[in-house]
Amino acid sequence: MFIRKMITISFLAMLLVVCSTPSSAQAPMLVPQPSPKATVSQTIGVTEVEVVYHRPAVKNRKVWGELVPYNGVWRAGANENTTISFSDPVKVQGKVLPAGTYGLHMIPTENTWTIIFNKNSTSWGSFFYKEDEDALRVTVQPQSAENEEQLSYAFNDINNNSANLVLRWEKLKVPIHFEVETKEIVLAKARTTYLRGPAGFTWQGFNQAAGYCLQNNVNLNEALTWIDKSIAINENGTNLFIKAGILDKLGNSSDADEVRERMKMVAVSEADFNNLGYQFLGVGKVKEAIDIFKKNLKQHPDSWNVYDSLGEAQAANGDTKLAIENYSKALSMVKDDTNKKRITDTVKKLKEK
Repeated sequence: MFIRKMITISFLAMLLVVCSTPSSAQAPMLVPQPSPKATVSQTIGVTEVEVVYHRPAVKNRKVWGELVPYNGVWRAGANENTTISFSDPVKVQGKVLPAGTYGLHMIPTENTWTIIFNKNSTSWGSFFYKEDEDALRVTVQPQSAENEEQLSYAFNDINNNSANLVLRWEKLKVPIHFEVETKEIVLAKARTTYLRGPAGFTWQGFNQAAGYCLQNNVNLNEALTWIDKSIAINENGTNLFIKAGILDKLGNSSDADEVRERMKMVAVSEADFNNLGYQFLGVGKVKEAIDIFKKNLKQHPDSWNVYDSLGEAQAANGDTKLAIENYSKALSMVKDDTNKKRITDTVKKLKEK
């Protein structure tokens, strides 16, 4: 009995020591944070932008000028550094900022705010901020807004070339405008990465790069060299279609016509003939386009799309009756609601003429 009692006392003493002795290897218990972590990201064109921050709450406090003092550097959130990262160079309020990850800080005042992008993104909050590590400072205008209990960041007014990042907290919002040179970035990536990887061994890779240039009317001379490489790997209706379009854009219509004649010889699929017909239609050669679409119709009579294309060419030629007939045939065959509505609206407009 005595031995059993001593073992029990020893075990309890050992347990007390273990529980009361801190261990440097032991992770802290996971509990909710008063200012929870959040991430917001947005693709602008092909540029990835991400903000990582913590969300403090108002909690019936006066935020601006008190909780967040005016004229001092603020961490633009809570806890550790708020960070913002860009996969490509951007312009912030019209000023260039290289790609990278930055500590995001702000200096609020009653009238204007200074937004700071600092090269140190790993320090705790703004407590170790150093101005000589700034990559960029810009000035923005805060605006009144509906009450926001917890601080938030969101992107709005987004297109391929720009977006606004908006901080909201209490009854204030602070917009920051970003711009990206998307076309230049796409072309730079095509030259340095895309066409120097697996895509550089395929006709599709060079065709896609040249097609982007044609679609956006940029970099046409280099696009011509790219499409010639595509054709050298595998000549087909798709890359000849792109080449003819590039030559038209460069003002070389005679060479473009030769390419279109070549397309007649290599076109085999419904898509090839359809592309060729639209090539002629795009340069005002409507009768040639109608001939191509009719040939496509003979080879693919069960496709609603060939009737739709022929109807479009006949409408462009002023043949309203024939256009309605072919559009109506396409409408009787098409399955998806989007094209049904489009063709229905087109027929209605033609009948009203």
